[in-house]
Amino acid sequence: MSEWFIYRGTGHPDPSRIEGLPPPPPWRAFDAPPVAYEVPDLDSATGRRLGKPVPLPVQDAETLELINAALYLRRPLLVTGEPGVGKSTLAHSVAHELGLGRVLEWPVVSRSELRDGLYTYDAIGRLQDAQLPGDASAQDIGRYIKLGPLGTALLAADRPRVLLIDELDKSDIDLPNDLLNVLEEGRFAIPELERIADRTPVVEVLTDDGRRVAVTGGHVRCRTFPFVVLTSNREREFPTPLLRRCIPLDLKAPRDERLAALVQAHFGSLGYDDNRDIVERFTRAGADGALRPTDQLLNAIFLAQHAARDASERREELSELLMQPLDRGPR
Repeated sequence: MSEWFIYRGTGHPDPSRIEGLPPPPPWRAFDAPPVAYEVPDLDSATGRRLGKPVPLPVQDAETLELINAALYLRRPLLVTGEPGVGKSTLAHSVAHELGLGRVLEWPVVSRSELRDGLYTYDAIGRLQDAQLPGDASAQDIGRYIKLGPLGTALLAADRPRVLLIDELDKSDIDLPNDLLNVLEEGRFAIPELERIADRTPVVEVLTDDGRRVAVTGGHVRCRTFPFVVLTSNREREFPTPLLRRCIPLDLKAPRDERLAALVQAHFGSLGYDDNRDIVERFTRAGADGALRPTDQLLNAIFLAQHAARDASERREELSELLMQPLDRGPR
């Protein structure tokens, strides 16, 4: 394994390795003063995706090189690949191994706008509270502002947060372009706070983690650029300016040792050997080029263990039932 790797893909946490990350290149250095903010620990979402650490490799050498390139260069990692190959799992794996806390997740849909990822302002709630007799809480505008996952990731922390912007190709055509300036500059403004900055320069707002943090002058600026994972199922092309700012990674479906590691992570050290028949059936079926996500394999193994532990014919029947292709031919 290359000595320069900060993230090694072993599945074993070692938070001290992030301290070995060298300073960023000058064009990616940010200098915001630090804010007092305690990053939450990993939550159950990471455990569900990763399972248990195994001795087998979970990533190939090229994938490790590109992930570490994104860490060193402080650039977003644009991960493309078929559904179910583990694109979003990459973000959780990096957060787990490097001790970077809870993964901030922004699942993108066709209605998503840049502001959704940065912050929300509940103007209606504030207006309703202002109409209540004797309620002075509406004067505290910070109660009605919440930073989104992208906005929280850009807080001035000393260690990078991990941000997953999932399925960017589902977005409206404008969102990839709207992201450009924020990803390049590592900062954004909250106009509602800018307008009162001369009277109230520091306002506490809620974060995506559910904790409060001080915002000064109506601006959120990063100190250490977050580790950003943008995922795409290849349903559309992205603009060249966005591609220029990202490290591209085309993730292949896990096979051989990587597939064995996936099964062992979720079903224990004997999970692969005990279910080799289903794994081999899944691998043979995938040779036709049709789309079969690894979720199907995990579902088939789980159900076979409980519904057909010793009945080989029943195991085969369940495997065929659950491992149908999602399309009708090579992609």
